[in-house]
Amino acid sequence: MIAVIDYGMGNLRSVHKALEKLGFEVKTTSDPETVVRAEKVVLPGVGAFADAIRNLKDTGMSEAICEVVRSGKPFFGICLGLQLLFSESEEDGLHRGLDIIPGRVRRLPPLEKVPHMGWNQVAYSQATPLFEGIPDNSYFYFVHSYYVDPDDRGVQAATSHHGITFTCAIKRGSIFATQFHPEKSSTLGLRLLRNFGEWQP
Repeated sequence: MIAVIDYGMGNLRSVHKALEKLGFEVKTTSDPETVVRAEKVVLPGVGAFADAIRNLKDTGMSEAICEVVRSGKPFFGICLGLQLLFSESEEDGLHRGLDIIPGRVRRLPPLEKVPHMGWNQVAYSQATPLFEGIPDNSYFYFVHSYYVDPDDRGVQAATSHHGITFTCAIKRGSIFATQFHPEKSSTLGLRLLRNFGEWQP
């Protein structure tokens, strides 16, 4: 079973429906114990970093996420769900994240229109089964004003360009996360979600 974490933020229904359409057993849940027991976990998210991290901590979900990561179960963070994995964010002040991936969440510079919204190319930085069947430089759908800046470039799985070249996907062990929205990215987005559902790290 794939658990989709409900913490009061995010695009839960479309993520759930996309995984269900692909034939996976899916449960959207706000119960930390259900998340810990799941075979795989997805952390979606749309909204403000500070509100999101507070909700995760207040509900006990932050501890559940850390336990899932320690256990080595496949974990997929989407958009804000990627950013929350990092040590801290500059959004509306400085806020501590889950600190699973060392690094900082930074605001996109005003070299292009912010927020970065729409389709953009994703260039691979490393080979991973999550991108199997998806050509390099394929287009995915983005909606964000902040980007992740990992301390260790070795976790960078892909980049995109909007004013600057930024990390748009990370992979470390059983953790995979994207700044773009696969659930809004048509056929290739569904392929990415299928790859995650079938992934055995």
